[in-house]
Amino acid sequence: MSPDLRTVANAEVVHDAVEVGSPLDISGLTVAYDRAPALWNVDYVAPKGGLVAIVGPNGAGKSTYLKGALGLTPKISGRIAAFGAPITEARRRIAYVPQRESVDWEFPATALDVTVMGLYRSIGWLRPVRKKHREAALAALAELGMADFAGRQIGQLSGGQQQRVFLARALVQDADLYLMDEPFAGVDAATERTIVSLLRRIASLGKTAIVVHHDLQTVTEYFDHALMINVRRIAAGPMADVMTAENLQKAYGGRLAAPQLAAAVG
Repeated sequence: MSPDLRTVANAEVVHDAVEVGSPLDISGLTVAYDRAPALWNVDYVAPKGGLVAIVGPNGAGKSTYLKGALGLTPKISGRIAAFGAPITEARRRIAYVPQRESVDWEFPATALDVTVMGLYRSIGWLRPVRKKHREAALAALAELGMADFAGRQIGQLSGGQQQRVFLARALVQDADLYLMDEPFAGVDAATERTIVSLLRRIASLGKTAIVVHHDLQTVTEYFDHALMINVRRIAAGPMADVMTAENLQKAYGGRLAAPQLAAAVG
């Protein structure tokens, strides 16, 4: 069953505190569904102020990695820390953008309502939304080119517009770490450019974004680090060290045609 927007919003929170440690430090993360491993003993230490792509073939565990890190999917084993503290103590510094397909878009809310959900932890549950909160949400929508759609029901928006609203909700949180699950999936070219601009702004502020990304032709252009997985970790680090023919062969096997392989390696 798809989560409603309130359920997802409860997992997404705002910022706080002084920088200590890696934005995300994961050791030995193992997750299984029906006893079949989706991730197996994955380690990764994210860089501060970087744009990190999680890449790998379909079914490699990329989305599971983000959900496991946040505790949205139960893990079998693994230690997860953020900014030098257990993940449960650092959630106020983390914003999460789930896959658009995982959300019930029939939920009765406007684009502004959804964006304000990113402020629920600072507003307080069952407390009134004040003018300053609506203004902050409207500013985030404006940055994503969605101010004119603030009063539109989310189910009436296009796929790209819905994705922009979810990104506005993450942006209004003013987080230090952004976890995004396939934000480029199914969006138009204009929305893709907007997402790239947002990612670069995040990096320019010294913050970190870890993004599940499928397009190997654009990954080296949009990101500067990568975590390559296929159930297990294949490689991690600066893009030039990860996106090699050898690593791509380990992760994708024969599923990449020669032109795809050449484009990915650059």
